[in-house]
Parts: sequence; C-alpha cells; structure tokens
Amino acid sequence: MLRLLCLQHVEFEGPAGITRWAEARGHRLETLEVHRQPQWPGADACDWLIVMGGPMNIYQEDLYPWLGPEKAFIRRVITEGKTVLGICLGAQLIADALGSRVFAGAHKEIGWFPVELTEAGKKSRLFGFLPPSFTAFHWHGDTFEIPADCVHLARSEACVAQAFVYRQRVMGLQFHLESTAESVPQLLAHCGDEIHAAPYIQNPDQILAAMPERLPEVQSLLFSILDRLELIDTEE
Repeated sequence: MLRLLCLQHVEFEGPAGITRWAEARGHRLETLEVHRQPQWPGADACDWLIVMGGPMNIYQEDLYPWLGPEKAFIRRVITEGKTVLGICLGAQLIADALGSRVFAGAHKEIGWFPVELTEAGKKSRLFGFLPPSFTAFHWHGDTFEIPADCVHLARSEACVAQAFVYRQRVMGLQFHLESTAESVPQLLAHCGDEIHAAPYIQNPDQILAAMPERLPEVQSLLFSILDRLELIDTEE
C-alpha cells in the first residue's frame, strides 16, 4: 500500500479522479489543505506527494503566505527521492522547485483541447504507451520553462510546456486528467469569471457538453499513467 499525500490549495480543487485510482488500487490518500497554513510533516510522511492546482500564481507569496513553506516542502520531498506528481499549479510549483521560470503564458487555456506527445514523450516509459494525441481538460494562464535535466513529454497548440518528468519519478502535468463530473462544475462555479471570448477558451456550455464523452477517456489515461508511475516506483 502506498501512502499518498495530496497538497490541496482551495476547497473546490481536490484530488478528484486520483482518489478513485487510490481506492481502486488499495492505497491510502491523505489531503493536506495548505491554504489553512497547516503544520508541515516530514518528507517521510508519504511515499508519493501529489500537488494539486489552484487559481493563485506561484509568485504571489504576499497574498498567499503558505506558498513559501509549500515550496520548501516540495523541494525537500524531491531531494528525498520520493515520487512527486504536480497538476496545473502543482506542475508550476515543481518546475519552480527544480529551478525553472514560471510566467504568464501567451494564451489562457480553458476547456477541452488536444495534447500532443513530443518525440521524447513517445519514447518515454511514462508516456510512450499513450496515444500520440489525446484531449484533456485545461484551466491555466501561467506556464513554465521545462526545467533542466527533465524530459519534455507533451505540448498543446496554446502551450508548449504541458508535461515533463524528472528522474522518472517527478512529473508535472499542466493539464487535468483527474477531472470528474463533480470537479469540472466546481471550477466553473468558482472561477467562471476567467472565461471570456479567446482562441483557447471554451464557454461553460461547451465544457459541460463535452464531459460525457471526455471524462471516461481522461480517467482511463490517468489510471494508466499512475499505474506506470507505480510500476517504475516499485522497480527502483
């Protein structure tokens, strides 16, 4: 049984589909609500660290004072050689922890848009078994440079840096595969003011209408990636 620790930044953006995977595989998942400024555990408190998304930016430490301690905790867990998965804001926090630059992207990306594997992604153990292109859910404005010593796994038309992996066990996903029929409406309810007419922003009706087709696909992709990450973790 793996011990998964999930860092959650807002009440409406939790592990969602990752909880389903953990339950299906018999793993224990604990959530730490970092916006409540908790006591930080030691790096040995988990086997995997999962860092979720949120509407804040990683450089807004004046508005969100818990960001500094969170960044230090993520760096410590990576240094300890743990498996780490970051999603959206979480991927940006990992990129920052690995010394990369996080900044406002040229386009906001909100809705269901294709993700394409890079050539390195097609050859990687983590992504090489995935289809070369798939549709994922997106909700972000910031992006990052792929950190040094990382493999660039995927891109989209609006955003070059969609996925990367560091030393086979630290992975950042800018897109959302953990989305569920409950989590997507929550984002729309709390962050819907970010939606406006733009090339890579869908309206709420488009987003909701695509869910019956897209959600089973992203859950299958999520489970496959997490299973592969667990396989690599147990081999090392």
